[in-house]
This record gives sequence, C-alpha cells and structure tokens, in this order.
Amino acid sequence: MFDVAQFSLKGKVAVITGGGRGIGQSIAFAFAKAGAKVVITSRKAQDLEATANEIKTFGGEAFPLPAHLGKTDEIKRMIDTVMKKFGRIDILVNNAGASPAMGTVLECDERLWDKLMDINLKGAYFVSQAAANIMVKQGGGKIINIASVDGHNPEPGLSIYSISKAGIIMMTKAFASELIRYNIQVNTISPGPISTKMMNSHWSHLPPEEAQKIKEAVEKALPSGRMGNPDEIAGAALYLASDASSYVTGSEILIDGGLLLGLH
Repeated sequence: MFDVAQFSLKGKVAVITGGGRGIGQSIAFAFAKAGAKVVITSRKAQDLEATANEIKTFGGEAFPLPAHLGKTDEIKRMIDTVMKKFGRIDILVNNAGASPAMGTVLECDERLWDKLMDINLKGAYFVSQAAANIMVKQGGGKIINIASVDGHNPEPGLSIYSISKAGIIMMTKAFASELIRYNIQVNTISPGPISTKMMNSHWSHLPPEEAQKIKEAVEKALPSGRMGNPDEIAGAALYLASDASSYVTGSEILIDGGLLLGLH
C-alpha cells in the first residue's frame, strides 16, 4: 500500500541553485517543509538571506550560499562549502538561469551566447558532475533540472535561451543513462509561462497600464487562460526529490498549462 511518508525529505540535504526567488524559492520552501536541510545558492546574497529567514520562520533549516555558478572555481567552492557543513548532498536542483535576452539569430553576439550558456547549461553540467561524484560515494541521490517549454519550441528572439534549455533536456538523459547504475535518478521539469520576476521583466519596464495590457494579452493567448505560479512547479520537484519517484529517471515533466498542445 502506498505510504505518503515517501514524500518526506527528512534528514536529506538539498542544494537548490537560483534558490533566492521565483521557482527556486518555491522549491526551497517545499523541500524545507518536507524536512530537508536546504542550501540555496545564487549570485544575489540579499535574496538568499530573505528566503533563508522566511524558511526559518516556519521551522525549516536553510543555509544561504552566494556563488556564481557560471564559473567552475565558484562551483567547486560552493560544493566544498556544502560538504564541509553537511557532509553530504542528497538532492540537487539545477534551477539557476540567466534571463532570456531578446535578439534575432542575425543579431546575437558571442558575449550573449557565452553568458547564457555559461549559466544555463555549462554551470548546470558541472554542478551536476560535482554533486553526482558525491552521490556515487553515498550510494544514490536525486538530480532535478529545470528546463523550459522553449527547449521544445523556440520563441522568436530567444534562440540562445531556447538552445540552452534544449541542452538541459538532453543533459538530463545523458546523466540519467550513466548514473542509473549508481541509484541516482536524474529528471527534468519544463515549465511554461510562470509568473516570476524573470517573466515579468518582459513588460515591467513599461508604463503600468501598458504592462498590464501586455500581460493580459499573453495570458489570453494561453490555453489555460493564465500563467502558472511557482508553487505549481514545486509539487513536481518534491515528487522527483522524494522516494516516491524512485523508479523515474531520464524523464521530463511538462508543466505548461497545455501550451505545447497548441490549443487555442
């Protein structure tokens, strides 16, 4: 008989990149409420401190750890710090990502390519590699990658971002295929439009009335008639982080309100 206790993360150490706000923050809240010791990392210490303090208010355990994960030396420092403090890593969530910068394939330059790829793909790869080496010695673990529906259907003007997210989807399969023998499950969540600071940056620079009109137009064009919220991603992340998903690896969960169905 199924036991809901399988969703417990009690005693687990979870590292969540980009954990200071948006989707990463919601995942951090969910994991902490499920009993995990949560390490949240990103470049913005202020966001991390605020999130960690909020977790502590409901009795959770959180450790804010600023790091620039587009740099391999920073990845090593981050992993070493986690190991020194907790001695293990049971769960890794690769959520950190650079904001999608607009530019056609005829305009994008090397600087933009390097910025997006370093954080969105290269960083996720080498954080996963470092965590996986620890998980192998521990006898298992969970890696969850946050991709995007743009990794399936690119939006005009977001070619590099879309390519990086398609890379995350393939990276998941590559890691899953090699790590399954070590009892490490690697899976992807691909969100559609989610109401976060990153999403709202597409119109937040506009006058409030104009920004609201654009947001409403975007939502009207979606099959669900609305954008999702970060908590709707956190539930899937909790499932993939828990023992309930012990037979799931190399898989992708789409959370897009039907967007890829092409409904109108």
